[in-house]
Amino acid sequence: MSVRRLSAGPPRSELIADAALSLLAERGMRGLTHRAVDEAAGLPQGSTSNHARTRLALLEAAVSRLAEREGAVLAPAELRGLPAADPENREPVITALALALHRYLTGDHRLLLVSRYELALEATRRPELRAVYDAAGARFREPLVALMRAMGSPEPERHALSLVAWCEGLLFTCAAGSHHTRPPDEKALRSGVRELLRGMLDET
Repeated sequence: MSVRRLSAGPPRSELIADAALSLLAERGMRGLTHRAVDEAAGLPQGSTSNHARTRLALLEAAVSRLAEREGAVLAPAELRGLPAADPENREPVITALALALHRYLTGDHRLLLVSRYELALEATRRPELRAVYDAAGARFREPLVALMRAMGSPEPERHALSLVAWCEGLLFTCAAGSHHTRPPDEKALRSGVRELLRGMLDET
């Protein structure tokens, strides 16, 4: 297994972090070693140790890189204007969220989910990693709170949590759970997001 060979392209730190994420997805936490990252990234032996001397440092680098790559998947250009969403017209929000979820569930992006689950579990055992993991996750939660507020939610924090929980549950079920062989298409995802928003925002 090899990620990307060292060239004039990505910096070495990025190669190492990407290789670590790939190893986490393919081999689990036990398969993540400095030597294995060197081999996966096509780097000379000792390169990973020079960049991240401890296992914790390597895990922190993986978390930071994961947040960058997830941001590219879940927050593309069509999502950037959502905090200014029109409460009277939810369809642009519904379409954008469904597209982001569908993008994550197709192709190689699903491997990011598996690596994230490995890191999340490890964070429950390492307080230092927990802090880094939670800080990385805040960059996704805060825009959703702003989105729910802009859509007229009377309790944007609670509704953002419900939205995150629904999305996370769906992603897990379709990436590592019983529906991993048949993820929903965009139409089904739009229906799900629409129903969720209706239930939260049309409360009586």
